[in-house]
Amino acid sequence: MTAAPEVLAELQGLRARVPHLTGAMVASTDGLVIAHLVTGMEPDGVAALTAAALGVGARLTDAVGHGGFRELLVSGEQGYVATYAAGPSCVLTLLATADANVGRLNLEARRAGARIAPLTGGPADRRERAPVAPPPPPSRSPLPSRPGHRPGGTTDNDNGASS
Repeated sequence: MTAAPEVLAELQGLRARVPHLTGAMVASTDGLVIAHLVTGMEPDGVAALTAAALGVGARLTDAVGHGGFRELLVSGEQGYVATYAAGPSCVLTLLATADANVGRLNLEARRAGARIAPLTGGPADRRERAPVAPPPPPSRSPLPSRPGHRPGGTTDNDNGASS
């Protein structure tokens, strides 16, 4: 991808601005690495796990009616893994130590995601995308009745007695 050098430069700037950041990666939503600054681990494996976590996060926000995926923060005993939307088809994943200021991490990552999105072919801001209407709720209309039948199993021809 021709945008990889620009994306890598953005990751390097992010690493310089956020203390305790130990790694940064941009990947496609289907788990392919676009650019990374990670050591001591397999970037392809992290990208694949990020895609899986993204899928669960997106389904969860959809299931509870909170809209599209924006970010996911996982806190472990020794640090954080944070994933942020970077346009419609990419995610930014950051690794930080337990000493990291999560507020600063969130602020810088959201800004970086907005800058990365147009570099990877997405809009710079989520609001630029055309809204996608949710599917209509299932119909709750009553089932059509058969001619001559009333609710409760009676017909117009009898008084409820079966024949």
